[in-house]
Amino acid sequence: MLDVPNTTEKSFADGKILQSVADGVGVITFNNPEKRNAMSLDMWEGLGHALIELRDDGDVRVVILTGAGDKAFVSGADISQFEKTRHNAQASEEYSKRSAAQRALLADFPKPIVACIRGFCLGGGMQVAMAADIRIASENSQFGIPAAKLGIAYGYDGLKHLVSLVGPSWARLLLYTGMRIDSAEAARIGLVDRVVPDAELWNATLDIARTISGNAPLAIKAAKITIAQVLKDEGHRDMDAIKAIGAACMDSEDFREGRQAFMEKRKPKFTGR
Repeated sequence: MLDVPNTTEKSFADGKILQSVADGVGVITFNNPEKRNAMSLDMWEGLGHALIELRDDGDVRVVILTGAGDKAFVSGADISQFEKTRHNAQASEEYSKRSAAQRALLADFPKPIVACIRGFCLGGGMQVAMAADIRIASENSQFGIPAAKLGIAYGYDGLKHLVSLVGPSWARLLLYTGMRIDSAEAARIGLVDRVVPDAELWNATLDIARTISGNAPLAIKAAKITIAQVLKDEGHRDMDAIKAIGAACMDSEDFREGRQAFMEKRKPKFTGR
């Protein structure tokens, strides 16, 4: 496990998905280092179980996603399963259906998610990372989507995050060529938010997560909801949801606590109410 004082630890998918919680921060670890944390169907299902528990845990305010070992965040889908699970269009459709709920849960997660990326972040690993709110990468990270080298088509959900982050031109370059880029290039095009030395990656990620955890949960929820609506086409935006969470913030105990703490020159203690 990572060097963080855990209060609870659990495992899913026969130990290939690990979960821990400490000080308002939930951590999910992709734990398949022998295959550079390649994602199998059972790992997708385990990820879903871990996410649901952290979503429903009132003490958890932010979630970190990370990979076990020093070689990869997630190196992609487990290609060794493809002959059985994705060998043609029908099988691939069934595969997608079985992982659809987990992918939707990740994309629509109500709490902030921070991806802590070391080493390879390829294919399905890119899908996981791009669904996070914030991506912190080490200097030795590599990114790419080798779908064209495998004959795989990515659907709408698989590409909307990529296009929103890097734009259509870079999305085309990455997809048409299957090329890999380093973390410096990934930061330059907007694929990741911050690059740090490898030895500092975990502490840098944890610092950000703890900062988020110490802020007002309703205010963060308001930001997450509003940003999600901004990214939608105008006709599909839920302006009522934005108005409702804004009103909840302004009527909250946390808003009063924030004002009092400022006046008293002390650190606020937010409860999410």
